[in-house]
This record gives sequence, C-alpha cells and structure tokens, in this order.
Amino acid sequence: MKEIETFERSQIRDEIPQFAPGDTVKVTVEVSEAMGTGEKRTVRKRTQVFQGLVIRRHGSGARETFTVRKMSFGVGVERTFPVHSPTIKEITVVSEGDVRRAKLYYIRDKVGKAARVKKKKLS
Repeated sequence: MKEIETFERSQIRDEIPQFAPGDTVKVTVEVSEAMGTGEKRTVRKRTQVFQGLVIRRHGSGARETFTVRKMSFGVGVERTFPVHSPTIKEITVVSEGDVRRAKLYYIRDKVGKAARVKKKKLS
C-alpha cells in the first residue's frame, strides 16, 4: 500500500489553480489524432481549448476529476477531465461563480438565462 501512495503523490501536479464548482474555466488539452492507414499512419498532436462551467469536482489526490459543461450550437456538452492528467496543458479560471451547491447537476435542466450562474462579488 505504501508504494501505491508514494507513486500517486509523485503524479500530482503543483501548478493547478484553485477552482470550484460554479467557476468558469478554460481547459487547454493536448489531443492526439491518427491520420492515414497502414504504413502511412501518423499521429498528429494539437491543442484544443474547452471553456465552460465547472459543475462537479470528484475524488481526491491523483484520481481527482472535474466535469465542465458548455453550450455548443444549442446543445449541452459535458466533458470530464482528470485534474492531474499530463494531457491537460493549462487550466485558467475565467470567472468565479457564487453558488451554494457542490454539484451543479440542476444546470442541465435549465435553459437560456436560467442556466446562468451569478458572478462572485469582490468585497
């Protein structure tokens, strides 16, 4: 058990910013795409930005994940990311939200202005 805990501690990244459910974040992810078939098969890597509302944080340590929801052409898209994954290049907090819940699953049922989260006031 001790070896597993030591290994997991070595996988944890330090440069992750503080964010919570209700915050709007911009996640920069490295995506690998396979091009071609057979011998001509190549792997192309590119960066992709996914910006949306954090609706959940789950787990702890190296296994911690967070789910981000955005609207894309009128359709809700959710994506779950491991916090300490090497494919995540950067997490940027765009704005902080003022919410009273740890899990914002109720946002899935809201449409339009009702789906917005209030911004946290600086005081």
